[in-house]
Amino acid sequence: MKIYQDVVYNHSSRWGAKGLFQAKVFGVRDSQWSWYYDQPVQGFEYDGLTIDPATGKSYYNGDLWSTTEPAGNTCVDWGKPTQWSSPEGYRIYSCQWPSPTSGMFPAQLYHRCWIGNWEGEDSRSCWLHEDLADFNTENPIVQKYLIDAYNRFIDMGVDGFRVDTAVHVPRVTWNRRFLPAIQQHAVARFGEKGRDFYVFGEVAAFVNDKWNRGSVNHSAQFFTWKERRDYSADDATAALEQYDWEQAQGTAGQPRSTNAFLNGNTYRTPDHSQFSGMNIIDMRMHMNFGDANNAFWNAKDSDDATNDATYNVTYVDSHDFGPNKSSVRYAGGTDAWAENMSLMWTFRGVPTLYYGSEVEFQAGKPIDCGPTCPLATTGRAYFGDHIAGSVTAADYGVVSSASGAVAATLEKPLVKHVQRLNQIRRAVPALQKGQYSTEGVSGGMAFKRRYTGGAVDSFALVTISGSATFSGIPDGTYRDVVTGDTKVVTGGSLTASVGGKGNLRAYVLDLPGNPAPGRVGADGPFLR
Repeated sequence: MKIYQDVVYNHSSRWGAKGLFQAKVFGVRDSQWSWYYDQPVQGFEYDGLTIDPATGKSYYNGDLWSTTEPAGNTCVDWGKPTQWSSPEGYRIYSCQWPSPTSGMFPAQLYHRCWIGNWEGEDSRSCWLHEDLADFNTENPIVQKYLIDAYNRFIDMGVDGFRVDTAVHVPRVTWNRRFLPAIQQHAVARFGEKGRDFYVFGEVAAFVNDKWNRGSVNHSAQFFTWKERRDYSADDATAALEQYDWEQAQGTAGQPRSTNAFLNGNTYRTPDHSQFSGMNIIDMRMHMNFGDANNAFWNAKDSDDATNDATYNVTYVDSHDFGPNKSSVRYAGGTDAWAENMSLMWTFRGVPTLYYGSEVEFQAGKPIDCGPTCPLATTGRAYFGDHIAGSVTAADYGVVSSASGAVAATLEKPLVKHVQRLNQIRRAVPALQKGQYSTEGVSGGMAFKRRYTGGAVDSFALVTISGSATFSGIPDGTYRDVVTGDTKVVTGGSLTASVGGKGNLRAYVLDLPGNPAPGRVGADGPFLR
């Protein structure tokens, strides 16, 4: 098992960051607000862990409140009533919530503006939300704090980082400071193995565009590249220079890559010399995953603008959104889920499941409704009850016995499906990290993949949910991993017949020293 840590370089909470700056925000605590907000307790450390003996709590519902303006207050217009009211009808005061423009947060460490344009420069240097205090990531003090903090996780042995809100930090700052620091520390700690430390960023774009509303600086693939010119030595100035220069180059002026694509039927040595060190969540594929066919045909047109799309992280839904920015967990049905999984496990990228999707956990439920509903009614509900019990595995993906609630979970159709997909992917290197091509392929979701490296040479022809014909392929013996069917190709053409949503065929070529595995795993509800 590998462990990836979700990390945030863009912002702290509204209480600041321990060891850097901790905000003590005191608002007016009057008769209307005393039911919700807490008064400070003398001598108590607000760390979210320690139990306060006076209240029995280890947390506080909001910021700390006072009936009078406290000493050292920096918030402008403290205690003045505004024209606004809360949903309960209570008067809202100035300084009631942390704000970048109120003077609460020091400009050296935090930016002091709200985002006005999500596809503008300010989206990389202003607050996203009142709860997300935006770090001044171009300040060396902040940079050192964040690098030191996340080096601790590397020291603990995590295998990589999922970078939250990556788009809200300038790429030049990533490329100059944070990404080199991650790799240098991983290599220093683990030697050459540290070079495998996997970093992938969340560059959220909720539009069905190759480039996010035409803005290169706000598009996921942009963050996979090194800088192409020199900028000012000052990071804040460099961030503006880089933004303006890249916007001027436009989408047509961005670098192109063939790293994800076969050269005919031949694997090409990828060129990672201009790789930034950050891979990406495939937001384009995610947005289109309401239907697997859409995900396949629409997502891959960004691959030539990504340094190497074979490293993209692909998923259907997550702790934030479902496809097409849906606010609920995916509820397309069991066979649609099976089809989505079949595509993710065989096409380029790193397949990822949000916990419980293998049993359609909380399908159709709101993913997050904040404090307005119980957590148990949301897509973030506790899943542990479904996996309570014990499991004995006879082999990779093979359960020999199970007891308790997990035994019932393991009988679910999508669990069976993903178990076999894991076995198939493991048996065919081309499906793990191969380049792909649709050249000479007629069919719906159909493609060929190949990986060649060292003693490994793996070539596979894949079609999902429908039949396909592959032309101009190498002659030889091909064996399907689902049925074990064998086809001998002598004229450079193979037709793979398959029916049933989520079913697939993957014909693997027998090669010297690399025999096709033949049938892998047992038939299930979808793969048969």
